[in-house]
Amino acid sequence: MFQRLSSLTLMASKPHRLHHLAGTVFHSTPNRARTMTTEASSMADAFTKYADYLNQLNEKRERVVKASRDITHNSKKVIFQVHRLSKYNRNEVLEKAEKDLAAVTDQYMAQLIKELEGSDFWKLRRAYSPGVQEYIEAATFCRFCRTGTLLNLDEINATLLPLSDPSLEPLQINVLDYLLGLADLTGELMRLAIGRISDGEIDFAQKICKFVRDIYRELTLVVPSMDDSHDMKTKMDTMLQSVMKIENACFSVHVRGSEYMPLLGSNDPNSILLGVPDIETEYDLIVRSKRLWKHYKELMWTCPVLRGFENFNISGPSDIKATLTA
Repeated sequence: MFQRLSSLTLMASKPHRLHHLAGTVFHSTPNRARTMTTEASSMADAFTKYADYLNQLNEKRERVVKASRDITHNSKKVIFQVHRLSKYNRNEVLEKAEKDLAAVTDQYMAQLIKELEGSDFWKLRRAYSPGVQEYIEAATFCRFCRTGTLLNLDEINATLLPLSDPSLEPLQINVLDYLLGLADLTGELMRLAIGRISDGEIDFAQKICKFVRDIYRELTLVVPSMDDSHDMKTKMDTMLQSVMKIENACFSVHVRGSEYMPLLGSNDPNSILLGVPDIETEYDLIVRSKRLWKHYKELMWTCPVLRGFENFNISGPSDIKATLTA
């Protein structure tokens, strides 16, 4: 009897329980949908924010790359200008090069600093590093040719500091870019030394040789302890080749200098250019006249157009000799 009543009671309570569960489900579904909509909206806002940041970063990278190319292009012009110097136009060439370098600093480096100051510029180092290295190479090249000393990193950063906004974090050239630019400097000094040897400035070439050798010796102590030194190790091999070329050239001039004669009209015993007599003898003049007469006859034979001209008035070596001595 009691069992039948309890079973009837359970059967009567099940429909109420089902209605209660169904109401709970129906009431929780809109809340869950509302929660998912809120999460999706916040996630979309976050992704929009990240997309805007990446777009701005890419646009800034493009501007930085363009500024770096401009710095590289104009710094190379400064280096080419310095290579024009000789013992006759030294001050004139260096003044022009220093003026061009100041223009690069005030115009192109200022533009790069404007793009990078106050931001995480280290994120874009790969974009502006080539231009900075070329600028360091040009600046140190001018300083060495002017004073024979090395322009250090603190002096370069002090030059760039007035170009920055005092209220923002300034762009400072790091040590790695400075050393990479210094490694490129040795190649330009090698070319300068070979050119000075060809002009007879042996002392200047030996000074360059000592300077480049000192740079290489000091960097061999620093580079092995650098973490990110792949580019530097590659340039160290090129630097060693430059040092060897300068040393071989200076060594050859020093050892074999006695085999060369001074330059025409020069009393400098260190000149390595082959000399010729200051006064051409009568015999040398006759030999040269005969040689020119031979070339003249070959020219008249191979060029029929010239045979119609009667105003040459050259009939033999004596006429050529008279023309040379006139």
